[in-house]
Amino acid sequence: MLASIGGGVRGWLGGLGAGARLFHTLLRLGPAAFRRGRLIGEQIHFLGNHSLAIITVSGLFVGFVLGLQGYYTLQRYGAADSLGLLVALSLVRELGPVITALLFAGRAGTSLTAEIGLMKAGEQLAAMEMMAVDPVRRVLAPRFWAGVIAMPVLAAVFSAVGIFGGWLVGVVMIGVDAGAFWSQMQSGVDVFSDVGNGVIKSLVFGLTVTFVALLQGYACQPTPEGVSRATTRTVVVASLAVLALDFILTAMMFSL
Repeated sequence: MLASIGGGVRGWLGGLGAGARLFHTLLRLGPAAFRRGRLIGEQIHFLGNHSLAIITVSGLFVGFVLGLQGYYTLQRYGAADSLGLLVALSLVRELGPVITALLFAGRAGTSLTAEIGLMKAGEQLAAMEMMAVDPVRRVLAPRFWAGVIAMPVLAAVFSAVGIFGGWLVGVVMIGVDAGAFWSQMQSGVDVFSDVGNGVIKSLVFGLTVTFVALLQGYACQPTPEGVSRATTRTVVVASLAVLALDFILTAMMFSL
């Protein structure tokens, strides 16, 4: 039993070290990756544009729900005019970055893991190494930085569409005063403390989700079963990491 526990801990530490080395390599290759802007542009289109539909639809319905729940909650205290402020702060600070990251992990993260895993199973990465081409520099680094760039843009789209959905429900359907809706939002949302914190969260989530997806694909077993297990691990690990980091970042931001 002690030997099995020790072997498991040793394997976990070895995997943690390999992941840390890969993360350091990806950060170090950032300037080289940006010199090949075409590759990063293609990956931003693949990760961002293909995720735009689910982000937009999800943001719209989240805005609908926030508009309904917020109105009936604020109405009890005679503060229905603050609905715009409630919707905007909920989306910009919290729901926008978090839900976008979870959807990004389920849509783009699994695609990245499956793509890298299939390249490994088909020995394409090994063929690159035989031709003296670094697969981390050529394949992983552009995808990593594309994910970091695409996440804040998708989070901004999610928040904007969510605010529009809250306006549709609150102003058009329920009848909240439109001037009060927008004026409360403009006066209560601060660019640096609210929008800036949301951007920081989305950057951290983009870095985390993309790295987890690439690591799982790069370290998976080169078999169909290994690729499928790696894809599942990407969703689980990335989602738990996003939720844990959200708590840590929120605690840090409110304490500063």
